[in-house]
Amino acid sequence: MSDNALDLICLGRAAVDLYAQQIGSRLEDVSSFAKYLGGSSGNCAYGSARLGLKSAMLTRVGNEQFGNFVVEEFQRAGVDTSHMPVDKERFTALAILAIKDRDTFPLLFYRKDCADMAIAAEDVDPDWIGTARALAITGTHLSTETTQGACRAALDAAKQHGLKRILDIDYRPVLWGLAELGDGETRYVDDAETTAHLQRWIGDFDLIVGTEEEFHIAGGTTDTIAALKKVRELSDAVLVCKLGALGCTIFEGPVGDTVHDGVLVEGVKVEVLNVLGAGDAFISGFLRGYLRGESWETCATYANACGALVVSRHGCAPAMPTEAELFDYLARRDDVPRPDRDDRLNDLHAKTTRHPAEWGPIYGLAFDHRLQLFDMVGELGVDAARLSPLKELLVAAAEKGLDKAGVPGTPAVLCDDVIGQDALNAMTGRGWWIGRPVEEPGSRPLRFQHGDDIGSQLISWPAEHIIKCLVFYHPDDEIGLRLDQEDKLRQLDEARRITGHELLIEVIPPKDRAADDATVARSLQRFYHLGIRPDWWKLPPMSAAAWRAVRGVIERHDDHCRGVVLLGLDAPMGDVKAGFRDASASEICRGFTIGRTLFAGPAREWLAGELGDDAFVAAVSDNYAELITTWRDAVGETDNPRSAGAMA
Repeated sequence: MSDNALDLICLGRAAVDLYAQQIGSRLEDVSSFAKYLGGSSGNCAYGSARLGLKSAMLTRVGNEQFGNFVVEEFQRAGVDTSHMPVDKERFTALAILAIKDRDTFPLLFYRKDCADMAIAAEDVDPDWIGTARALAITGTHLSTETTQGACRAALDAAKQHGLKRILDIDYRPVLWGLAELGDGETRYVDDAETTAHLQRWIGDFDLIVGTEEEFHIAGGTTDTIAALKKVRELSDAVLVCKLGALGCTIFEGPVGDTVHDGVLVEGVKVEVLNVLGAGDAFISGFLRGYLRGESWETCATYANACGALVVSRHGCAPAMPTEAELFDYLARRDDVPRPDRDDRLNDLHAKTTRHPAEWGPIYGLAFDHRLQLFDMVGELGVDAARLSPLKELLVAAAEKGLDKAGVPGTPAVLCDDVIGQDALNAMTGRGWWIGRPVEEPGSRPLRFQHGDDIGSQLISWPAEHIIKCLVFYHPDDEIGLRLDQEDKLRQLDEARRITGHELLIEVIPPKDRAADDATVARSLQRFYHLGIRPDWWKLPPMSAAAWRAVRGVIERHDDHCRGVVLLGLDAPMGDVKAGFRDASASEICRGFTIGRTLFAGPAREWLAGELGDDAFVAAVSDNYAELITTWRDAVGETDNPRSAGAMA
């Protein structure tokens, strides 16, 4: 591996894609869109970062919310955004697209005077360029005088510092003014002037990648071999010609008379959902091998597999695979005609692209209670309208308690949307760990709070909210009850895979059933057998033997589980602290989410008018800070925090 600070700098388009969610509709008939990071260069930087390369983006974004989104998405994937100036006069570009059928993808580019097309020579720092191993440029940024200046400055710096220089031809006729404004779908329009212009640049590159149509425009002929030979006359670059489902051919030296005269690597056959973004995935995979000195066959194998995964999914950047997905798919590709329907790949994709990749220890203040609080106001004879402000005060208590405990980071909370919607709104967007319940309180068999159609509920949730579902479950339950509850959990698991939310399943053995050290582990084993693999488990205090059994089950079935958080069951503070002993000894337990133990007493006094707002916040935050300190002492986290990422 290189000691360079960066493997790859991508110069070019970075935009927002609005993808139609109704498959098979005309763009005129679409009713909703999903928002993703987009733009060919942006997709390449993002995709290569997911595959383990140290990538960076060189472009401009607008001084608005979409520009912020683009930057934040790059940063979440690990892309260096230090050289992405904000353009205060232009908007971030948009692409709006639909998936009509396998061959029809209506596409509108909103790019007139957009931010990324304003990248200029003065935005290029030659010394920074020199910190990388390779520079990748897309053909679109050779189309205007301003962006040409940026490309020339970057290419000159790359040559001076000995970088590999890569061209993705990325020919979009509409972006060269050669197709009607609304015709973003057309991939090829013959134009001698564009050909001549491209040919003045191609000698600057060490690697040139394109489809057959893209080499046609670069070579000035629709005969693929003749076009490749013309490009070879003008450039010593390695030529990589993408052949769609057939794979690709690579010419390191002279171009032969057929594609078979190059290094021909066959593609992977999959059911196509969406060809948009496949080329960006292809080059991301190819560069993963190229920049690590792997063989042409290996580079092309990575590229073809990445392209196959993306064409089977919705979106461009978010569909890009990670290393774990790529290698899992390569090991099984002949048996996976529909990657989008493969449970293992879908689980890997979800868990290896999570944001953040890791959480610090979970010190959770749980106030997702509904029935208990309604019962409390009923007993006290006070207005239930006071419960929403109570939960807003608990938000303040969470912040203050973490501060009192002297712990860096952000709070972890559980909060509902029945009483706590205002509290949820106050916390969302601040980087907090937020779990949100979906179960009808106390239900056995499990039922969802807002009805059976859980998928339509989750689609309206912020992406950062973690689904929390409590199930009172015993592996020896009567068969009808057990199957009923398992079916509900499967529905929930399937729905969250579509919406992309993380899932926490809370498992409590029912009080009327005998439980031993194997009961909870057997429950988890059953869920894994059904294909239910949540990101988190929430479990009651257990013996050391029970914790060992639970850890064994999780480690056998899910390397990417974030771990377990401990629940409190409204136990006295002393009992909760005692339960920390065995839990903290298990590496699988990442922290706790404790609720009524911390706030029930002060809440009753506040609702009764015996405690003011400040005193209530102080009392709860004191209890919360005390529990955090107890946990940290139990696990020795002061100097060695236990993070919650994937299982080691």
